Amino acid sequence: MAVRRRQRRGPGGGRALLAAVLLCVWWRAAAERLRYAIPEELGRGSLVGPLARDLGLSADELPARKLRLSEEKQYFMVNEENGNLYVNERLDREEMCGESASCSVSFEVLVQNPLNIFHIEVSIVDVNDNSPDFNKAALDLEIDEWTPPGARFLLETARDPDAGSNSLLTYQLISNPSFSLALKENPGGRNQPELVLERALDREKQSSFELELMAVDGGDPARSGTVKVRINVTDANDNPPVFSKSLYEARVSENLPVESVVLQVRATDADSGSNGRVSYSFRSVPHSVRALFTIDSESGEVRTVGLLDFEESNKYVFGLEARDGGGLTDHCEVQIDITDENDNAPEITILSLSSPVPEDAPVGTVVALLKVRDRDSGENGQVSCEPSGTAALSLVASSGGSYKVVTASALDREQASEQRVTVVARDRGRPSLWSSRELVLEVSDVNDNAPVFEEAAYSAYVAENNAAGALVLRVQARDADAGANGRVSYWLAGGSAGAAGAAPLVSVEARSGALYAQRSFDYEQCREFAVAVRAQDGGAPARSSTATVRVFVLDRNDNAPRVLWPAAAAAAGEASSPFEVVPRSAEAGYLVAKVVAVDADAGRNAWLSYELVQASEPALFRVGLHSGEVRTARAVSERDAAKQRVVAVVKDHGQPALSATATLHVVLAESLQEALPELSERPAGAEAEAAAAAAELQFYLVLALALLSALLVLSVALAVVARLRRAGPPAVLRCLGAQRFSLAGAAFPADFCEGTLPYSYNLCVPPPARAVPEAAWPPPPPAPPVPSVPVLSAEELLGGDSCEKPSPSSNVVVGEPPADAGALQVCKA
Repeated sequence: MAVRRRQRRGPGGGRALLAAVLLCVWWRAAAERLRYAIPEELGRGSLVGPLARDLGLSADELPARKLRLSEEKQYFMVNEENGNLYVNERLDREEMCGESASCSVSFEVLVQNPLNIFHIEVSIVDVNDNSPDFNKAALDLEIDEWTPPGARFLLETARDPDAGSNSLLTYQLISNPSFSLALKENPGGRNQPELVLERALDREKQSSFELELMAVDGGDPARSGTVKVRINVTDANDNPPVFSKSLYEARVSENLPVESVVLQVRATDADSGSNGRVSYSFRSVPHSVRALFTIDSESGEVRTVGLLDFEESNKYVFGLEARDGGGLTDHCEVQIDITDENDNAPEITILSLSSPVPEDAPVGTVVALLKVRDRDSGENGQVSCEPSGTAALSLVASSGGSYKVVTASALDREQASEQRVTVVARDRGRPSLWSSRELVLEVSDVNDNAPVFEEAAYSAYVAENNAAGALVLRVQARDADAGANGRVSYWLAGGSAGAAGAAPLVSVEARSGALYAQRSFDYEQCREFAVAVRAQDGGAPARSSTATVRVFVLDRNDNAPRVLWPAAAAAAGEASSPFEVVPRSAEAGYLVAKVVAVDADAGRNAWLSYELVQASEPALFRVGLHSGEVRTARAVSERDAAKQRVVAVVKDHGQPALSATATLHVVLAESLQEALPELSERPAGAEAEAAAAAAELQFYLVLALALLSALLVLSVALAVVARLRRAGPPAVLRCLGAQRFSLAGAAFPADFCEGTLPYSYNLCVPPPARAVPEAAWPPPPPAPPVPSVPVLSAEELLGGDSCEKPSPSSNVVVGEPPADAGALQVCKA
């Protein structure tokens, strides 16, 4: 049962599907072509139809869709606000279409966004606005008085330029007892009026008649026209002329030369004499026919007097009349068919051109609408179109002889800023005619290219100590786009040019890409750095790229050598400056000291050389050019002064060269003990001023040494006496005790610097004396029994002949003794 029901429903479902398909087809056809019908002679501004509504466009869409007409002659216009179609000028159907049975105006309607085309056809309905009109003001007939009743005489027909029923004519004859009117249908379907003789004529009674023929059309209301018919009764002429055919037909090609014979008509008359002589003439033909054809009144040849054009009219039908000498006539019709010649090349009309088109337009975008028309017919009017030129555009055929120019491939403005295509239209005639039309389509830019730097990485070399704002480098990026899309701006995108929170080292000018130094560079602080520069175009969205700029700071000789040894105090000549002790037994080449200097610059600017510029005994010392070692140039002699001052200059190899001086104090003595008096009495920089004052200074030094020696001897003696009077071990034993100094450790003066001699000293100096009461000192520990130690005399303390020179391993205590102690105690091992 379910199967049967499904089978029953089958035909209904098929009919519904068929109806849906037909509805879709009808809707598509309706969407592509709209038809309107209006009567002729409407005034300007008359409504034709709601065009926008029929196209499915609302009033809100009209501004964006840009509805417009493409007709060549603007018979109509469209209102931009409501989209209605109106008459633009008075329409005369007879003027536009002539005698054609149908009359219509076809044109295209274009809408944008998206681009589309619709075909519109407006039919012009005929209005009975023309009255029938006779070609002649009066018709003259000659009838023989012997003519029997019932004879028929053809009358000239009227012409009505209207169409349809408005041009169908009927004829009426004002009543006359001798004549009546009969209508005969000719091959064209029109009525041919004939005058019928009702009773015999008698010329002697009435030699002429004047009748009125009225032609009435079929319009509503009907229109009419009249013509006078004048009849002259003559003597007997009983045989009218007779055409060999009632319809003569000829077929000629257009563009037939003027004066060419189209056809020849022939009529015969059985009468003789003048009654048998026949002449030919046009009968009620329009002026357009007379402008193209003529007939020879004697031979009956129809010739051309103008150029025929198939496109204007492909057929001409007109009537001819043959009249004999007695006034009898006969009529025939001539039909001349014009055959088409391929004399019209195709015409290409640009209906719409979307230029410029963005380069990112998808493939298949409609950029232009064309209409191709050939006024010829048949194969001569069949046109094929093909594009030539760029392969980026192609041609797609549409309905009604329209063509769409669409993009066949992706566009690239950077490769081609405009696209040129030549559309060639060729008909199928022989020989074939063709025409061409070039389309120039501008391609608008889209921001599809990022800026590209000339180099991926740049290197710049800048000498240090440059001025702030100096040009470092100029980078350049190119963008293949145009306008704002190709306008490049530059920015710093990061790098090692500046730490967080610190000002960057360089800045970039946004327009030119020039990098400028923000401050002076210092090679010693920063030798190279990198910065990322971003190039960004002005498109939306913007595109950018980056390049790395590495800046190398070049060294300049802006740092003088700095002397590390001897210390700066030595250079100032202070009393606390270090010194070197050279034994008087030193030979030539003995290493006195080494001047150590550094230069913060690099390369040649840091290459150092050493020279001796001043010395107490210039011939005694020499300085290594590259090592800075101060050595004796000869053996030390007894005549050489005990104190020597050596000044060396350290120079770099920069341009210009910078230098620094190092001052070295040298004491010529066999031991440190021997050099101590010289060191303690060295004035602060007096001997370095002038060599002439050296002797005087030496005198004062000797004198001061003698006074100090005397004071020292006295102090020692007083101290010894005071100790001996007290109970307890002698002070000398406490000096020799190991615990006192081993617990406290060795103390060195703050201004002591060890020399560069191959042997060394161990100096023990107690801290400066303070006002400490004697009770504050801890009681001395019980001393173990030791062998007796001789107490040195003052002469021995002063380094006399009886005093031994301390060995390199001797422990010498130099300093200011406590208040209750002796001035100086030297303990020999």
